[in-house]
Amino acid sequence: MSERSSAAAPPPCRFAHYFVICGLDTGTGLEPDELAALHQWLEADRQGRDPDTATTGENFKQSPLKRTFKSKVLAHFPENVEWNPFDQDAVNMLCMPKGLSFRTQADQCEPQFHSFIITKEDGSRTYGFVHTFYEEVTNRQICSAMQTLYQMHNADNASADPPSSSSSSSMDSLASSLDEADSPTSPSSLPCRTAGYDSSRDTLYVSKALCLITPMPFMHACRNFLSQLHSAITAATPPPLPLESYIHNILYEVPLPSPGRSLKFHGAYRPIICQRPRLGELPLADFPLGEAFSMLGVENLVQVFTCIMLEMQILLYSQDYQRLMVVAEGITTLLFPFQWQHVYVPILPASLLHFLDAPVPYLMGLQSKDGTDRSKLELPQEANLCFVDIDNRYIELPEDFPQFPNKTQFIQELSDVLRQYGVSPNGGRSPQSPSGPRVSPSVTTYTSGQEPKVSDLRELEDDGRNGNLQGDKLDVLELLQGNATLERLQALAKRTGVTVARVDALRATVKGQGAAGLGKRTAAEDEELRNATLSVQLREVFANRFTTMFADYEAFVIQSAPDLESWLTNREQMHNFDKASFLSDQPEPYLPFLSHFIETQMFATFIDNKIMSQWEEKEPLLSVFDARVDKARLYNVRAPNLRSSTYQRSSILKESAQSIEQRLMKIDHTAIHPHLLDMKIGQGKYEQGFFPKLQADVLNNGPTNNKFSHRTVASQRKKDRSRQQTDHLNLYNDLKEKYMQEARTLGKNLRQPKLSDLSPAVIAQTNWKFVEGLLKECRMKTKRMLVEKMGREAVELGHGEANITGLEENTLIASLCDLLERIWSHGLQIKQGKSALWSHLLHYQAREEKLLHQAESPGSHVPDRRKFDSSAGLPVLGVSLIHDMRHIQSMSEIKTDVGRARALIRLSLEKKLLSQHLKQLLCRQALTKKLYKRYAFLRCEEEKEQFLFHLLSLNAVDYFCFTSVFTTIMIPYRVVIIPIKKLSNAMTTSNPWVCVSGELGDSGIMQTPKNVLEMTFDSAFRPHVHISAMFKCQNLGKLTTVQLGHDNAGLLAKWLVDCVMVRNEITGHTYRFPCGRWLGKGVDDGSLERVLIGELLLPGGEEDSGRGWGTPPLQSSPSQTRRISITSQSGRGQKPTCPQIQEAVGEAVNNICKHFHKPEKERGSLTVLLCGESGLVAALEQFFHHGFKSARLFQRSVFVWDFVEKAVVHMESVSQMEDGQETVEPVRVTCQSLCRYVNAINSTPRNIGKDGKFQLLVCLGARDHLLPQWLPPLVECPVILRMYEDSSMLRDRTTVNSFIGVLETLNDFPITLEASLVKSISL
Repeated sequence: MSERSSAAAPPPCRFAHYFVICGLDTGTGLEPDELAALHQWLEADRQGRDPDTATTGENFKQSPLKRTFKSKVLAHFPENVEWNPFDQDAVNMLCMPKGLSFRTQADQCEPQFHSFIITKEDGSRTYGFVHTFYEEVTNRQICSAMQTLYQMHNADNASADPPSSSSSSSMDSLASSLDEADSPTSPSSLPCRTAGYDSSRDTLYVSKALCLITPMPFMHACRNFLSQLHSAITAATPPPLPLESYIHNILYEVPLPSPGRSLKFHGAYRPIICQRPRLGELPLADFPLGEAFSMLGVENLVQVFTCIMLEMQILLYSQDYQRLMVVAEGITTLLFPFQWQHVYVPILPASLLHFLDAPVPYLMGLQSKDGTDRSKLELPQEANLCFVDIDNRYIELPEDFPQFPNKTQFIQELSDVLRQYGVSPNGGRSPQSPSGPRVSPSVTTYTSGQEPKVSDLRELEDDGRNGNLQGDKLDVLELLQGNATLERLQALAKRTGVTVARVDALRATVKGQGAAGLGKRTAAEDEELRNATLSVQLREVFANRFTTMFADYEAFVIQSAPDLESWLTNREQMHNFDKASFLSDQPEPYLPFLSHFIETQMFATFIDNKIMSQWEEKEPLLSVFDARVDKARLYNVRAPNLRSSTYQRSSILKESAQSIEQRLMKIDHTAIHPHLLDMKIGQGKYEQGFFPKLQADVLNNGPTNNKFSHRTVASQRKKDRSRQQTDHLNLYNDLKEKYMQEARTLGKNLRQPKLSDLSPAVIAQTNWKFVEGLLKECRMKTKRMLVEKMGREAVELGHGEANITGLEENTLIASLCDLLERIWSHGLQIKQGKSALWSHLLHYQAREEKLLHQAESPGSHVPDRRKFDSSAGLPVLGVSLIHDMRHIQSMSEIKTDVGRARALIRLSLEKKLLSQHLKQLLCRQALTKKLYKRYAFLRCEEEKEQFLFHLLSLNAVDYFCFTSVFTTIMIPYRVVIIPIKKLSNAMTTSNPWVCVSGELGDSGIMQTPKNVLEMTFDSAFRPHVHISAMFKCQNLGKLTTVQLGHDNAGLLAKWLVDCVMVRNEITGHTYRFPCGRWLGKGVDDGSLERVLIGELLLPGGEEDSGRGWGTPPLQSSPSQTRRISITSQSGRGQKPTCPQIQEAVGEAVNNICKHFHKPEKERGSLTVLLCGESGLVAALEQFFHHGFKSARLFQRSVFVWDFVEKAVVHMESVSQMEDGQETVEPVRVTCQSLCRYVNAINSTPRNIGKDGKFQLLVCLGARDHLLPQWLPPLVECPVILRMYEDSSMLRDRTTVNSFIGVLETLNDFPITLEASLVKSISL
């Protein structure tokens, strides 16, 4: 067969794609590793020099045996595979991440094993498995060069030590910390290392790597095969066949096992078994998950898993490459049915350290060195980083970290599974030393002094013992086993007495071989089976959690597009998942985790796949998950909206383990045995300890005379025909790929780093992609925040339905904080602390304060002043970045730099100053250039301006993200009491007091100093007198009410108050509490205290566009003008009509009903809905004032409370007269309750006035569900005839009955009143 045809077999058929050998190229000699050149380039860039002109040299201060040299791919077979082109640079880098390393006979030279993954830009993966060993260097030029390097090293050390220089670059410090202790083994274990290398007495060894590249992660099988291959060259006698036979066999003659089947193929000494799950089972994962749990411990692993679920930055840290791979692959396999969508490099080569600077979510593994302290490892980004030290079982978690749902029960179930297999849930070190040999217990190795057993060799040579029959016998057996017609003929022949001896003999042979195989399981095979069953049971526990949490996810998927093309075209503008409804259907303990998780890219991709499945074949992971959800529904039927947080354990652990055990115990297919090839005689002669040069002509061509090759050719032809039939859809597929790539990345244009080119130009291009990705992510996040918040405000105006909750809003803001930290971390050069943003702010603050001490600050840095009406009596509040930073620094509740940075972001967002503050921070370009490298996002002027513009758009909506989160901090408030400006009403001799209440509590009664008056002047120089006071108390949240009163002392006790102003001195939020009423005895309704409802003032006349936009103001206290219009008899005020009054009452009741249908944390203040300008009290006042005879009699006003009091007096007199008579019990009880409430209100020591008493009666009646019962006795009381006109609504029985029906709807809700309303009331 030609080379093209041999390498063109379809991907599902070949077990391995490439066999690779990496090591020392004696033709080019010793070359320094690329890391040295990259270090010089980064250092030149940091110092502001042209990095392209930086010279490359060697570091002679480091011992040559401690240095790393450039490795090369010495050979790979075949030359190329069409569907998986060979990436030589990437394979070489990952096979030997540290480059070549040298040893002498005094060092440990045990073989090591590790695996790696190459993830392409489209997300597809290829797996590599590497066996590294040390081979003696026989080339005299290499030995001489090493001797020369040692002489130069000794000469350099003999010279004077140069002065040490400290680098401020976080990336350079990272590289130096990794390099400072780069020794092959611990110094204490090698006392003779100080003698160095002498070619006359020492034997030099160099590392060499054997690698298999496969499409699927069959780790155990590949590890076993490579170990046997290495044993074949170290044994004293050569293997039964040339090495080419075994390599050719695994490349071309070993197929991938079919789903649900097991496969046996042959290594150099022993058979190897692998299996593949069925389509309905969890996908293949051959990495030992039990080892990952043992290395980290259950609790630590669950915490790291949660970080991965929330798409944080995860950095794994270990001395051993295979440990990095086992933990990374193990945790990502637990994500089912989701998939990691971001940068994934489990083994980060030394030449790619700059990728830790990536401002995107990533999962990377970094090799640690002996003696490297974590404190010295200064990473570019730490605010959103999960650092995992595998060797020490130590993790560092990000702040504001939500816990996984049912974490305690979840850990307990995992621990129970581990204990069944003898694994400690608390984790522990592997019995092998990290620097020792990394050989699996399932691999049998043969050292140079140990021969393979003769029985093993004979067993391999005997085809029958290994399941291999002669060609014609195998053909007959397969024909009979796969043909139902022939099997029926055979059964018919047996019934007629005819025997088919040949077929029976064949079957007996195969059965006997299977029985013999079952009876000869080795300890290594038992260990492999144990690892496989443990892994699948652990994975089932995780899969069961997601099946439980997302059992009803399909009900919330929004499928609005008519076809795939329109969906792909409008993907960014569409909402694919009803997040608010989904969260409202979840148990309360799940919400902190789920609200963050449904915002991740992996969840968005999962929902995209679900929507696309209606037009295309369902994605495999989604198909398995949906089948599990359907099965769960059959066995666990429950009513919707009745979510339970009760933990449910997995019920299929035993079943899943049995499936794997059955496949490994019963072999379904045996591959063709390795055999002699048509090779040239004399080449590749066996020499113990040296890997021979393989014959490329036989390894580059596949077989031409076996059934497998014919099947691959037929499959290829079928694939070609299918491709030809779909050529007309190429344009459509291109469109699909384009939009799906954009939809899935969502601003993360670079999903995976390129490993093949590390030139400075490529690094610069990569960073430019990061800049573009960050800008796009910022645009999408701000757009999402605006759309969701505006949707909520539209609901408050009566349009549509709410689609965002406070929890979801807080999640979006936390996501914005993470984005800003990543932007400030990109290209960072100097940092103090874990937060890059706060570090920049501290440098800015120090610079500004230094300038202020030296001289007056320039005009551009004078704090901006908000433009308020000076008649409000509030002094101008200075607004500047430094001012807000000092507020944050004074908050003792915030302990970390990351917390301070997030607090400042929230405060700036609430004050609508986020864009302005960050612009002010970045205006110091000299400071920015000092702190950041030239490719950093913050030094790209055009992108920076667009970024600030996107943040400016957030000023269009109102956020309370600082006030609602930092609920325990102490906040200073300023209170200003403003009297009405006429005659002497502004003066009072009494002692005023106030009590400010908010959603989080109240301030308590605060006395204001007597006769402390302040005078301010407006723009027309008109004087204004007011009383001002400052107080400090715990955060009150959004302010709702103010109680205002005085003690009625002195000659000028009567006081006509216009309003009360209260300002939060940190956030700048100013509330106005309108009053417009008298406080004093013998005036108005005689009240000495009033409860006022506040409204949030919007700053006016702002220069920044959008500053005046936002949510409509809340309801305020009923104004004096409205009360005059209600009670006026002269017609000067426009009195409300009957339909208007009915509408007002209905709207007030409806608002209260909607209040209780919101989530409890989103309801806000009920006092506003009861006592506000459009509240229930105001609406019922209109009802009771309609037709009310309230003309002045002898200069005294008559109030509604007068009618209530007279009605109660009448009821009490009637009750005394009817004590001995029979009356209807319900009516009597209702009258008694009304009398009791009215008397309790009249007996309170508070001087709240008649209108205040009526307000209190309505609030208490609504709370105790008595309002509808009180209306009939009031209507039937004879007092109504004297005090109401015939046309009044209160005397219309039909209208009253309709009002009773409306008020009865409030009986379904538990109304709770603020303490300021019911204080001193005893019932």
